Amino acid sequence: MMENNVHLTSAEIASLWTAYMNDSMSANILRFMLNHILDQDIKPVVQSAYDIASNHLNQLRSIFEDESYSVPNGFGEQDVDMNAPWLFTDTFCISYIRHMGKVGMLSYSGFVSMSDREDIRTYFSHALTETNNLYNQASKIELEKGIAGRHPYIEVPKSIDYVDSKTYMSSFNPFSDQRPLNAIEISHLYMNVLSNSIGMKLCIAFAQISPRKEVQDFMLRGKDISKKHAKIFTDKLLEDEIEVSNIPDVGVSDSTTPTFSDKLMMFHMSLLISSGVGNYATGAATSQRSDIAIDYERLSFENAKLSKSGADIMIKHHWLEQPPGVKDREKLAKDKDKS
Repeated sequence: MMENNVHLTSAEIASLWTAYMNDSMSANILRFMLNHILDQDIKPVVQSAYDIASNHLNQLRSIFEDESYSVPNGFGEQDVDMNAPWLFTDTFCISYIRHMGKVGMLSYSGFVSMSDREDIRTYFSHALTETNNLYNQASKIELEKGIAGRHPYIEVPKSIDYVDSKTYMSSFNPFSDQRPLNAIEISHLYMNVLSNSIGMKLCIAFAQISPRKEVQDFMLRGKDISKKHAKIFTDKLLEDEIEVSNIPDVGVSDSTTPTFSDKLMMFHMSLLISSGVGNYATGAATSQRSDIAIDYERLSFENAKLSKSGADIMIKHHWLEQPPGVKDREKLAKDKDKS
């Protein structure tokens, strides 16, 4: 299967490294969920998610071994306390898997498009299919249990129309009424309401169980930002009388027992922030009202500042594993001269 005569490209090396880090993190969180979850409709989906992550790790290690590629440290048994009290509601678990399924599908589609070698494309294509199936499983259970956050309804178009004025693209004129939201803008606004809801609950859970004040403060800051962003997007929808459906009860328990390592939790938040910035960029690019696009850009900058604070904490405690990169040739030359 391996094409050993064709070296991995930088994109393939980056994609494999990122996939391993994400799966090693996910496997530990899912393993903890499986140890506690009681709902017999939700548990099989969590089991499927765990099996997928575990199988991915085995396949990735095999690829690394064939390529003499150093296996990342990632996350392991030391990053989760399996004896800690239950931290999440069962409802949270299914909502979490559905959300992370979205993140995974976006990541794997990007990895496929950046990979040249057939064996690497085959691996990521299969991973994309598995993640898509998992997302469908989670969505089905959410709908059956009536806990899915469903996008708003609007009337189906009965005719075709064209933009007849430049004002369609702008909403800054205080002397004119701004046009109603279109379906594309509505879909991204609501998707980001849901994403921030999941992020807010995770931040609360992680703040409760972290023993370090700086990590607690970071998570609480993340919670406040997620809450603020969700309100901004909800208010945009309500301006056009678009009701936001009830967000499912994705609560957390009152446990304060350290459950996951700070290293794992900070990495997880970094992943979610990166995903959020990507969602905002897509929302800005597809929104045809200037005020919405500028909101996304402004809020993305706020997320970027949060991400920088998180990276500083991770560097301080030596939690930030460095992605593969090229050697500093100038430094190598200078070091050689010193020896």
